[in-house]
Amino acid sequence: MEQVTVTASEKAARDFGVLSLVLPAMPFGPTPEHRSYGSGYIDIPQELYGNLIGAVLTSLARQGFKRIVVWRGCSQYDLSGIIEHFNRINVNRAQAFLPELLYSEIMRRIGSDVIGGHADSFATSIAMYLRPQAVREEKIPAPMNDPVDWDDPNLDFARYSSSGVIGDPSQSSPDLGARLWASVIENVALTLKNCSTGGVQV
Repeated sequence: MEQVTVTASEKAARDFGVLSLVLPAMPFGPTPEHRSYGSGYIDIPQELYGNLIGAVLTSLARQGFKRIVVWRGCSQYDLSGIIEHFNRINVNRAQAFLPELLYSEIMRRIGSDVIGGHADSFATSIAMYLRPQAVREEKIPAPMNDPVDWDDPNLDFARYSSSGVIGDPSQSSPDLGARLWASVIENVALTLKNCSTGGVQV
């Protein structure tokens, strides 16, 4: 299986002529939903996380960047207020964008109706495709199908899963991961194009 090596930034440049600078991912974020699993995770307060994002946006704007895309790794990180505030005070200087995450839509289209949520077939399949040596397939648990209240401000994954998996990782495969990853790259590249023309709003 030939691996997709082009990045979304490279694809946006090649297909749409959109040049982008990709910053390193933030190493930590708000993860209180993992609190009942013991040690091994870092949880920083939502307010601190939001202030850090705001400071990065302000720094970039001062350097002359006009369009800034904030890509979240998790849809639970509420950054809409930070983005709206930044855009309000930088109307004529810079614009920040917070695109909708389309991972669930991509999974429904490519992976049919496999139940997802956290460490599911979407994430596991992509890991099997990109980093197969890091996946211990014998450790992949059975499906966890209890409904989750994603709007719960005190969400605790341990109420729903002993492993941390929400959904069904048992349908994972490198082939599915390859198709999902190609679609993600295409989607993100298109998002960069739309943001470059102001076609995506908060």
